[in-house]
Amino acid sequence: MTDRLKVDARSLRALDWLNFFVANVQTGFGPFIASYLASHKWTQGEIGLALSVGTISAMVSQVPGGAAVDALRNKKGAAAWAIIAIIASALLLASRPTVLPVMVAEVFHGFASCMLVPAMAAISITLVGRHDLGDRLGRNARWASIGSAVAAGLMGLFGEYYSPRAVFWLTGALALPALFALSMIHTNPNPTPVAVKHTPKPEKEERESLRELLRDKRMLIFAACVVLFHLSNAAMLNLAAGEVTAGMGDNVQLVIAACIIVPQAIVAMLSPWVGRSAERWGRRPILLLGFSALPLRALLFAGVSSPYLLVPVQMLDGLSAAVFGVMLPLIAADVAGGKGRYNLCIGLFGLAAGIGATLSTAVAGFVADHFGNAFSFFGLAAAGALAVLLVWVAMPETRDSEPRDETAGVPEVH
Repeated sequence: MTDRLKVDARSLRALDWLNFFVANVQTGFGPFIASYLASHKWTQGEIGLALSVGTISAMVSQVPGGAAVDALRNKKGAAAWAIIAIIASALLLASRPTVLPVMVAEVFHGFASCMLVPAMAAISITLVGRHDLGDRLGRNARWASIGSAVAAGLMGLFGEYYSPRAVFWLTGALALPALFALSMIHTNPNPTPVAVKHTPKPEKEERESLRELLRDKRMLIFAACVVLFHLSNAAMLNLAAGEVTAGMGDNVQLVIAACIIVPQAIVAMLSPWVGRSAERWGRRPILLLGFSALPLRALLFAGVSSPYLLVPVQMLDGLSAAVFGVMLPLIAADVAGGKGRYNLCIGLFGLAAGIGATLSTAVAGFVADHFGNAFSFFGLAAAGALAVLLVWVAMPETRDSEPRDETAGVPEVH
């Protein structure tokens, strides 16, 4: 038993570091790409096209990526190949910032990310079981947030004092510790609890078909909530930052950086509490808390005139992000974790998020151009209020009130 506990503790620590370094790597594919391509004389239209290719490839890959992870027996192998593909994408961007390599890198990164997220969720549920998944997902989100904040600082320094290209060499280098952390994760070869080791093992559950999953009311309602969440959230900071920082001087980048780092700090602090509370109180109360921050944040942004007020308002984004980051894979486990479709369900929710985010930026930009930013913020607030209403009126509680068999439906990690 002592050896088993040592193995489990070592694997859980390795999973912490895996989340940290994967977040490091993913940060390199954020706003740094636009700055890097602009430094190589790309026009704004060309940069927008490249980023759109990445967004579209990620959206298209969500469902097949999740289904592929479900189909693969070796979840660690799926995560490893995804990390290697992300390394290749970063090196391709660093070495050849021309049209074809950049487009290929964006496509590779989009698909690899859509495999990496469900693979890491599958590894988490294998290590801790479904009963303790909420706490584990909160811990994952904490380490990922810390990793994102650290990486943003490092990459900003490398980009400032070396070159924008150095960001992507650093991204590739930071992926190597992620592979090492992944290799340190092991599962117990005999996970059956001692107290029930003589109990006959239940027969393997039949895998639920995609049609059956799409008929699940819980999955459909939460997918609609995800669309509305991102419809409200995705365009909010860009719209606010563009409006109130237009006349600023040299402090613009510092304010924007603070708007990114402060919510990450909030996520790091709150995520473990979100996971534990979701297991104690249920999913709906936590969803209502996190989603309620959306309309409030949009209304506050509508009245903000000083750029320095952006940062305190962005603290609400940390609350929403902590709730959403933990609840999406947790509700996917509730809905499909015991039916062999956990990762496919995560992919479907990811597709819903992509649809909502794409509509948010397009619609908010159109409304702002034609009716003003205030109307755009009111529209984003309305979408957030609809998300809260949908959770309140229609979203069923997905937490299983009965004791669960921790090994049923849990994927294997090798």
